[in-house]
Amino acid sequence: MKQLPSLRQAACAVLLAMAAASAAQAQSAGLIENQPLSETWLNAGFYSYHFQRDKNLNDGNPGLGAEYRFSTVASATAGRFYNSDRAYSNYLGVYYQPFHVGPVRVGAVIGGFNGYPKMRDGGWFPALIPTVSYEYQRVGVNIAIVPSYKDRLYGALSFQLKLKVFE
Repeated sequence: MKQLPSLRQAACAVLLAMAAASAAQAQSAGLIENQPLSETWLNAGFYSYHFQRDKNLNDGNPGLGAEYRFSTVASATAGRFYNSDRAYSNYLGVYYQPFHVGPVRVGAVIGGFNGYPKMRDGGWFPALIPTVSYEYQRVGVNIAIVPSYKDRLYGALSFQLKLKVFE
């Protein structure tokens, strides 16, 4: 039986396709002009494709979160989800995405997380996570490249689907 490509390969293919579509539409890469905005997005957690497949980590991370985009380059985010270690986590953060490649925003989210048993005994810790986002009308996706940290946090390519509920 022929195996399906891994999620990592599929994600790379999607990102390459988005970049190719942007180039085909003659859209450039560069800085996003900072303008005020008021949009509220909701999400139902994450799907995380963990790089360390042998650790029996939880890839499905259901939860509830919100993102308030207050400018074209920044948004605040908060939520709760069932994490990779099979415990509940909370998060607070700010996305800062001042760059674009066609319709894709590029930057990072800085914030805090809790609920990971091997990291500060489940307490809060800071994080800086590279992210890309794509939004089309009322739907969007945030893709984060979560780095591994020793034997306390496991790296993943994390996908967060979102729905715009107010503008």
